Amino acid sequence: MLEVLVQIFHVDKGSNSRGVLVIPKVASDIRNHSTSVEGHVNEKGFESIYIQGGLNMKPLVIEKIETESNVAKEGKEETSYNRVEVNGSTVNTNFFKDLNESTTPKIVEREVSEIEKEAWQLLRGTIVNYCGNPVGTVAANDPADRQPLNYDQVFIRDFVPSALAFLLNGETEIVKNFLLHTLQLQSWEKTVDCYSPGQGLMPASFKVKTVPLDGSDGGFEEVLDPDFGESAIGRVAPVDSGLWWIILLRAYGKITGDHALQERVDVQTGIRLGLNLCLSDGFDMFPTLLVTDGSCMIDRRMGIHGHPLEIQALFYSALRCAREMLIVNDETKNLVATINNRLSALSFHIREYYWVDMKKINEIYRYNTEEYSTNAVNKFNIYPDQIPSWLVDWIPEEGGYLIGNLQPAHMDFRFFTLGNLWAIISSLGTSKQNKGILNLIEAKWDDLIGHMPLKICYPALEYEEWRIITGSDPKNTPWSYHNGGSWPTLLWQFTLACIKMGKPELAQKAVALAEKRLSTDQWPEYYDTRSGRFVGKQSRLFQTWTISGFLASKMLLENPDKASLLFLEEDYELLEICVCALSKTGRKKCSRFAS
Repeated sequence: MLEVLVQIFHVDKGSNSRGVLVIPKVASDIRNHSTSVEGHVNEKGFESIYIQGGLNMKPLVIEKIETESNVAKEGKEETSYNRVEVNGSTVNTNFFKDLNESTTPKIVEREVSEIEKEAWQLLRGTIVNYCGNPVGTVAANDPADRQPLNYDQVFIRDFVPSALAFLLNGETEIVKNFLLHTLQLQSWEKTVDCYSPGQGLMPASFKVKTVPLDGSDGGFEEVLDPDFGESAIGRVAPVDSGLWWIILLRAYGKITGDHALQERVDVQTGIRLGLNLCLSDGFDMFPTLLVTDGSCMIDRRMGIHGHPLEIQALFYSALRCAREMLIVNDETKNLVATINNRLSALSFHIREYYWVDMKKINEIYRYNTEEYSTNAVNKFNIYPDQIPSWLVDWIPEEGGYLIGNLQPAHMDFRFFTLGNLWAIISSLGTSKQNKGILNLIEAKWDDLIGHMPLKICYPALEYEEWRIITGSDPKNTPWSYHNGGSWPTLLWQFTLACIKMGKPELAQKAVALAEKRLSTDQWPEYYDTRSGRFVGKQSRLFQTWTISGFLASKMLLENPDKASLLFLEEDYELLEICVCALSKTGRKKCSRFAS
């Protein structure tokens, strides 16, 4: 049994232990934004918060200290909390204890396995500090890697499981700092070959650099150097970064109870800017987001351009999170109405057209083509010969999944794990569909889990298909990396989905499988081969989101009440405000009511 160490920290009157970064007021020339969703952003509030520039951004200054919800009463000068010592670092076992000692907290003790001790030590070793404060974790921290490329940067999507691990362990400062600093970066000018993308784009990653101080002889200062895609392979903008930021912002408020962060003027403005970018009018006829290849976790050419499920599931989740956090007033009421309409249309579109099971595949097999009518059954003119031979024998009698992509005359029947898991977590799918997805994963355990959870997609592109779709990518060879590789970081999202659907035993089985190998294999980024038996041929070791994903999974299973704060239940109000106008198309009812 581990020894529980009680540490006493002295606190001055009127202060506590957590700093709040206050963004200085800097006037800037803010461009007008699209009015397709709402009116102009409140320019006065915006100018006083946002900073534009580049590497000459001045560091934030800590001007005040704020307490958690448990504020110390006047006259109290000390507080304590219980932590478990883990190889020189600490793991919080009962979160925070009230400073006023009005109640006796229940001390939580549990056995921390050796692999968890190692994981916490490694995770703390990846923390990046900016001006003396933690702001994130690097993507990988392999001491033997002589060419880290951009793995020494803080990625928004990669930090999410790290953030959850810290939040579930009662460590909130690093997550709050991360949210505020990346919010600042959102307003920077982004230019690639003389073209600037829309305001509101979040960077894929950032790095802390030391540069000479202006006007100082030999002085240096720390600055944040973001990458909005101008340095990425293929120069692709990270569409998912802004969506992950909104999802993490909600998770921070839910777990900590600190909703004041969401209500800040700069944070509210950041949410609106990100949504404006996603909800702007365009030529698309569908409610799904149209993106290029490589704009999400799969950041190389893999044939996911168009309307990939992963982006749609994150988009839906971010819209619901944003609607929950937005302060409704005259300035935002039109935006909230737009969000509701988009959510309604998006959920119908995904549930109706992306879902496949044995019955649906048989319907597609019998489709007529070249239908020109508002009453067409085959709305996207899908040719039955597109049904791949592997699918007919692979899909189980009970269960189904959401396909990877849908465009005119094209259905991508590959199973993409992250999109399907987030469809469950965010209730993008109906209750029946969500159950069907987990049934399929359980039935096809050897294919999707194998020796290491979980396949990023199934099956892999092979032979001529691999050559044409990936461009003969030497990193995405069959059953490697994004092309059917196994990614342990998907474990925490699988755990959330299993807990939501009342099947935590599936997640426990997957976590136990990963626990046998991760430490021995030095926490790889991904695994290769059809069953995930080999460490990936170009896999980085000591990959941070592999480490943090494992820790988050363990803590979510031990704290299902905390897990329930992170997923979203069916929103029946959306069913009441259906804007699909299905009565005009000849269809009798909206399939979303099936839930």
